[in-house]
Amino acid sequence: MAKDYGQYCGLARALDVVGDRWSLLIVRQLLIGPARYGQLIAGLPGIATNLLASRLRDLEAAGVVERQVGTGGTEYALTPWGAALREPVEGLVRWSTPLMIPGPGDDEFQPDWLIVALPALFAGRPAPRRKATVGLAVGDETIVVTATRNGIDVAKADGRDVDAVVRGEAHAILGMAVGMIGVDDGLVNVEGDRDAVRAVFVRD
Repeated sequence: MAKDYGQYCGLARALDVVGDRWSLLIVRQLLIGPARYGQLIAGLPGIATNLLASRLRDLEAAGVVERQVGTGGTEYALTPWGAALREPVEGLVRWSTPLMIPGPGDDEFQPDWLIVALPALFAGRPAPRRKATVGLAVGDETIVVTATRNGIDVAKADGRDVDAVVRGEAHAILGMAVGMIGVDDGLVNVEGDRDAVRAVFVRD
C-alpha cells in the first residue's frame, strides 16, 4: 500500500488495507455477492468512478478482492480472506444502531443493503419458533428473509413463496430487527401470515 500507519498492531495493519474511505463499503457490496463494475457504481451512490477503480486496485493488490469471469463478464468478488471481513462488518452494523434511530434523513438507502444488515442484527438471537419466509418490500424492491432452526437467510427476491410480505420504510424494518418496533405498532403494513412475521422478528 502507498500509505500506512507504520504501527505493528493488528488494528493498524487492518486499517492499512481497508481503512480508506469507501473501502469497507465496497466490501459491503461484495458481501451481498460478486458484482460487475457498473453494479458496484450503482450500489455505491456518491463514489467517483476513478476512486472506485483505485480502491478496487488496492483491495485486489492486498488480496481482499479478486476478479473472476461471470455470466455477464468480469466480476469482482471477495477472496476467502476478504470474505472473513463479514464478522467485523456485522459488528460495526450492530454498533451503529444508535446512529440509525433518527432515520435516513437525506441519506440514500438501497434495500440490498439489508442483506448485510439483517443477519448482523439477528445474530445471537434464539432460534425462531417455526420456519417462516417473509418478503420485505421497501420502495420498489423486495428482500426475502427465511428463518429456520439453523439460522436466518437474507437474499434478493427470487420468486420463492413467502408466508407474508412486510411493507415499510427502511428505518421501520431495521427498528423491527433490533426489537424497538413491534409488528403491530402500525409502522409497517403486513400482508399475509402475521405469525410468520413474528417468527422472524420476535425472539422470546
